[in-house]
Amino acid sequence: MNKFKYAFAGLKYGLKQNAIKVQFILGLMAIVGGFIIRLDLYEWIAFIICIGLVLSLEFLNSVIEEICDLYSKERDARIMHIKDMAATAVLIASIMSLVVCIVCILRRII
Repeated sequence: MNKFKYAFAGLKYGLKQNAIKVQFILGLMAIVGGFIIRLDLYEWIAFIICIGLVLSLEFLNSVIEEICDLYSKERDARIMHIKDMAATAVLIASIMSLVVCIVCILRRII
């Protein structure tokens, strides 16, 4: 039971960070948009997986950034590359999620 307590504490802490807030808001907007365009079951599954993936990666990206900052606040090319690669993981998931969203919207229009 304590694991849930710690997980929700992490969620609460994470939602204080701007990058996570932005992804959370975009996820909520996608859900609202899904209701507006009346997604079918499989589209909902794709949306939920995409939202969960992006949010999970954003949390991991934030963790990596905090660990790197604990290690050193000085400019270090190795730390910069680590942070950049973590941010790239979020970017790739976000772009793929956008593609899924566009495909779902286009199915309704065409």
